[in-house]
Amino acid sequence: MTNPLSQPLDLPSGARLSNRLVKAAMSEGIGDVNNHSTPRLETLYRRWARSGAGLLLSGNIQIDRSHLERPLNVVVEDDGGFTELQALAEAGKSGGAHFWAQISHTGRQVMGEINPEPLAPSAVEVEVIRGTGKLFAPPREITPSEIENVISRFAFAARRVREAGFTGVQLHAAHGYLISQFLNPRTNKRTDKWGGSLENRARFLIDVLAAVREAVGPDFPVAIKLNASDFQKGGFTNAECIEVVRMLNDTTLDLIELSGGSLEQPKVMNVTTQDEGEDKPRESTIKREAYFVDFAARIRAVASMPIMVTGGFRTGSAMIEALERGDLDLIGIGRPMTADPDFPKKLLSGEIEGAPQDKPSSVLIDTLSWSNIQIERMADGHEPDLTLVPAQATEQFFAIESGNTAALLEHRRAR
Repeated sequence: MTNPLSQPLDLPSGARLSNRLVKAAMSEGIGDVNNHSTPRLETLYRRWARSGAGLLLSGNIQIDRSHLERPLNVVVEDDGGFTELQALAEAGKSGGAHFWAQISHTGRQVMGEINPEPLAPSAVEVEVIRGTGKLFAPPREITPSEIENVISRFAFAARRVREAGFTGVQLHAAHGYLISQFLNPRTNKRTDKWGGSLENRARFLIDVLAAVREAVGPDFPVAIKLNASDFQKGGFTNAECIEVVRMLNDTTLDLIELSGGSLEQPKVMNVTTQDEGEDKPRESTIKREAYFVDFAARIRAVASMPIMVTGGFRTGSAMIEALERGDLDLIGIGRPMTADPDFPKKLLSGEIEGAPQDKPSSVLIDTLSWSNIQIERMADGHEPDLTLVPAQATEQFFAIESGNTAALLEHRRAR
């Protein structure tokens, strides 16, 4: 009997994914001080290109260098760095898989050192989680003309990544970034056509999608990463997500990836820091390894396009069960691929049933740092080091990020 995970998937645009496993987007922070791609980033994606996943998603490629999620994000906002972008696309496709660029705008979630006055739907500050080392400046409410500028930036970036050789694009509308901020009534308190009702709060997303589709044409896969819920009292709910998906049914969208939470409520790490509101998971969901599946099943029931879920999947049996129940169409795999970049291939061949240990600590920042240092190792051509001590990983990661931030700011001052 054929493994359901090995089945291909045809997308509305006509593209075909060779199997149901996706290397999910994870922030790399391995660009240069010009925010262009680097040989190290190419090395990382050549390694993941051999993973066996049918689709690789890049980490946050920003559309505005004044709104960076990490100091050395890759940015596509003009014609600079195009040769480097082409090389990155070639590296990601080198194993035969699709390689899609995830494009994003951070909105208010940008370090104050990098941008002391970030744009956001409304002037609502980020509630910083203690111990992350992140300090955000108060945002400024984005003007209608600036909104139109951001929409055109998404379209420009999408067209350029297609021209560079990527085989698809994903719009980051989750995890508290700008599109997600527009959807969330806690962060969108506008009274114009971009705020208030769900239809108005979703307008930015719908308009960005329309502009991107026009820029890339009908035969290029376009996906969206969307929160199944913000898991915050008074935030974007699962019921609202379902209604947004109904709106998206009237578009040419190829795929919705479902995740959840934000920097304020990091549910993608299965961590809760505040009241989860009406979408607090039931006991059955808490016991299940993939914590967004219950929400995905409700969305899959109304969606006309394929659904992907990222967050928590660790065993082949759970993945197959979710596929066979019809809860989803694709499985996103993130942190396990920092511990074993061949995890999809081994899973598909039956060599292993479950993921390697990728949560070496109960401390959130240590776990995140541990994965980030494994990414750094692979970018240098090394294999992951599973003996790495989490607290030491945090020291190493903070030193790297501090150095990268200093280098970026010095470069900007010298220009």
